[in-house]
Amino acid sequence: MFWKYEHRRQPLISRWEFIKRVALHTALSIGIIGGSLGIGILGYHFLGGLAWIDSLVNASMILGGMGPVDPITAEAGKIFASFYALYSGMVFLLTVGIIIAPVAHRILHRLNMETEGDVQNQEEEQGTVKTRKTPQL
Repeated sequence: MFWKYEHRRQPLISRWEFIKRVALHTALSIGIIGGSLGIGILGYHFLGGLAWIDSLVNASMILGGMGPVDPITAEAGKIFASFYALYSGMVFLLTVGIIIAPVAHRILHRLNMETEGDVQNQEEEQGTVKTRKTPQL
């Protein structure tokens, strides 16, 4: 499943499953970025009064963190540009987090995996070890 990660008591997923997980996270991030770019293009065109190609350039530059290229003269366009800039900063953080999440989880999972011995030692410390009676011959 896409968002279901394995518990520390579960083994690591296979390398192929991990690659699929990273690919799905990357595809989700690309979708978010594409949708955000579309919002920016439409906003700059209709509210900012820019041509389509200029809207694309401005939306791309803001979304990429570079800043606007063309000056906006319309008040509605200026308001849109300010909110779009704030939104773009959040989208950047969100997409970086989505892409890094499976890698960070795999590293932390590998470091914190419980082995059978760890579970037995933990039970001994808590005094919950169930002793087995072996039959005597």
